[in-house]
Amino acid sequence: MTLAHELTARFGLALDTRPETLAACAQDFGHIVRETPLGVLRPRSAAEIGQLLEFAGPRGIPVGVRGGGHSLYGQGQAGGGIVLDLRALNRIGPVTDDQVTVQAGALWREVLAATLPYGRTPPVLTDYLGAAVGGVLSSGGLGGAGHRHGLVADQVLELEVVTGAGEHRVCSPGRDPELFHAVLAGLGQCAVIVSARLRLVRAPARVRRYCLYYADLTRCLADQRRLAEEQRFAYLEGQVRPADDEGRRYMTEAVAPHDGFRPPDDAALLDGLAHDPAAVETEDLAYGEFAHRVDTDEEVLRETGEWLHPHPWLNLLLPHDNAESVVRAVVADPAFRDLRDRGLALLYPLLSSRLRAPLFSRPSGEVFYLFALLRTAEPDRPETVAAMVAANRAAYRLARSRGAVAYPVNALPMTDADWRDHYGGRWAAFADAKRRHDPHLVLGRGHGLRF
Repeated sequence: MTLAHELTARFGLALDTRPETLAACAQDFGHIVRETPLGVLRPRSAAEIGQLLEFAGPRGIPVGVRGGGHSLYGQGQAGGGIVLDLRALNRIGPVTDDQVTVQAGALWREVLAATLPYGRTPPVLTDYLGAAVGGVLSSGGLGGAGHRHGLVADQVLELEVVTGAGEHRVCSPGRDPELFHAVLAGLGQCAVIVSARLRLVRAPARVRRYCLYYADLTRCLADQRRLAEEQRFAYLEGQVRPADDEGRRYMTEAVAPHDGFRPPDDAALLDGLAHDPAAVETEDLAYGEFAHRVDTDEEVLRETGEWLHPHPWLNLLLPHDNAESVVRAVVADPAFRDLRDRGLALLYPLLSSRLRAPLFSRPSGEVFYLFALLRTAEPDRPETVAAMVAANRAAYRLARSRGAVAYPVNALPMTDADWRDHYGGRWAAFADAKRRHDPHLVLGRGHGLRF
């Protein structure tokens, strides 16, 4: 009896084993790792997820979890196992003034579409809204409002999950907090998120977006630190951009909310900053338009086909004291020269005290920076992709030697020693939680952790 027939006979679960389905779930947005599963299950309830895990666990069958399919390096794949495609679990609501319950397969753009008619929004959103709720909560979730509100995962009030042992559980900070904190930013190692109750805040009617330009990285980082600490803006991000004659210039993107009738005081908001005043760019946008600003980029990349090219991205979290040296070293590295032509480098501040998920690793010190190297490779050039992944590895080693950590959603192979170093003193507790909640170690193997 085949695996699909056995699951149907025992539980009535319909496993999709069509070649086209297996091919689709053997890849992700990264288009680098390819691991073909034995089948794909599209559960419509927590009970079906539990039945699958009760079956797969004792047999040692790997189980991957897929939502928006936005992983970069096979993190949601399950070679020789079963992929849980959660997109059918996408119910949202009800929406109240301060919270909403959403299922894990819903995309963040769907969440925002449900809350904005009520004038509400999640406090923190990632730049790209096409990722699924469960995946972002499992990684932590970073966004431009993080210096104020922390991670996307920090906005969770309650979780409904199914553990790797097949147990259906509800957890929160006050109810089974150990499991709650093992799931948020836990890389899907202990449980499958079924739904989450999220905090909401009032959405502004409009925002004013300032792009502030710097020729000097030192001044840019100093201003970013100041703005993060002063909480002067609701949203802070930034970029490293190419300039003439092989140089670089630096941009801070600062956003202030307003109601449309009383616009922000530009002079007060920009007072004392070291940017080039002649180069300031300002625009006013409806909040929904600002939140969806990446959609146009996605449309263009889909039209050109680049959306389906390999994406060997690297996300690093740099401590304030060494951020400048790491950024200068990496952007000067010939291995990252392609960032000038067909890539994007993000650079923006976060405050450690605002981040609450215990498993989310960050550098020492109160202020640190996300340094994201978002590159695209030519298709059908595996040697080029391999070289770019190797460059990621070298950049990671350099950054790690200067106190940085990885935001682990990368095209970056990590060794067992890397992972233990990444979690430091929390590794033993994390491994204990893994063994208790996923005793057969079948969940999340795509991340490469070995417990």
